[in-house]
Amino acid sequence: MAEIIDTRTEPERAIERACAVLAEGEPVAIPTETVYGLAADATNPDAISRIYEMKGRPRFNPLISHVSDIAMAEAHVTFDPLSRRLAEAFWPGPLTLILPQRAASSVHALASAGLDTLGIRMPDGFSRRVIARFGRPLAAPSANTSGKISPTSAAHVDADLGPRLKLILDAGSAEIGLESTIIKVEDGALHLLRPGGLDVCDIEKLTGLAVSRPESAGATIEAPGMLASHYAPGAAVRLEAGDVRPGEALIRFGNAALPGEEHAAIVLDLSPTGSLREAAANLFDYMKKADASGAATIAFGPIPSEGLGEAILDRLQRAAAPRD
Repeated sequence: MAEIIDTRTEPERAIERACAVLAEGEPVAIPTETVYGLAADATNPDAISRIYEMKGRPRFNPLISHVSDIAMAEAHVTFDPLSRRLAEAFWPGPLTLILPQRAASSVHALASAGLDTLGIRMPDGFSRRVIARFGRPLAAPSANTSGKISPTSAAHVDADLGPRLKLILDAGSAEIGLESTIIKVEDGALHLLRPGGLDVCDIEKLTGLAVSRPESAGATIEAPGMLASHYAPGAAVRLEAGDVRPGEALIRFGNAALPGEEHAAIVLDLSPTGSLREAAANLFDYMKKADASGAATIAFGPIPSEGLGEAILDRLQRAAAPRD
C-alpha cells in the first residue's frame, strides 16, 4: 500500500520523500490545482514506462511535462511569441502549451509518444515545489487507471492505484477539478486541443484572437485527453436527460429538478447556485459517488456550454462515448 504524506502538515518531509522516490524511477501521486497527477521523471524512460504500465495507458497517448518555471520550460521547448505571451499570462496555472521540442531536450521520446512536439505546463501549488527541488520536468498524467474518472483527492488515488504506488502526497481536494486547457499555436493561429480549467474566453480576451476548435473528438492524438472515450465511470452515461428513469443516478446542475428523480438511486447537484466553477470542481468527485451508488446508468441534466461549461461537457461527451 502507498505511503500517504499530508503536504499541509509535513511539507518538507513530503518534498524530500517525493524526490527520493522519483530518483528511484518510481511514480509518485502529486496534487495539482487541476487534478492529482501520476508523476515520474520525464527524462527517465523506465520511469515513464511505469506510468504507462500503472495506468494501462496507450503509448500513443502523449504525456504532459510539468516544469517549475519558464527557464526550465525553455530548456526543452521553443516558444513562439504568442505561446510565450500565453505562458507569461497564465502560468502557473491550468494551461498546457504544445510546442516544438528542442533537439537538446532531455525529456524522453516516450513522454511525447514520439511526436516532435511536447505538451508543457507550469502547475500551481505544492507540485511546483516538488518539481523545483527535483530539478527536472515531471511527466504527470492524471493519477487513475486510463480512461476512468480523474482523481481530485488523495483518497481517489489511493482507492484506484494505492496498492501499486509507493507514495501519495495529500494536499486536500483539487481546487479546479478539471485537467488543464491545451492550446497549440500554429502559423499565428490558436487551436484548442482540449478544453479545461482555463476558460478559452480568457485566452481570446488576452490575445484578441479567436480560438479554433477541433472538428471531431479523438481524430488526431496530438495531446492528452483527445481519445474519443475517456473519463468514463463503470456505469453508462446518459446526457441532456429530461427525466430520470427508476434506479438511475442523477447528476444535475443549478438546482434544476427533473421528473422522476424521486426514484433515482442518488441525486447530486454539481452547483445548486449555478456556478460553473463549483460544478467543475465537483464533477469527477460526483461521478465517482454516482458510480459507487450501484446504478447501471448515470443521467446528467442539462449544463450550460459557455465558459467552463465547455470543458465540463467535453468530459461528459467522452465519458458517454462508446467504449472499446
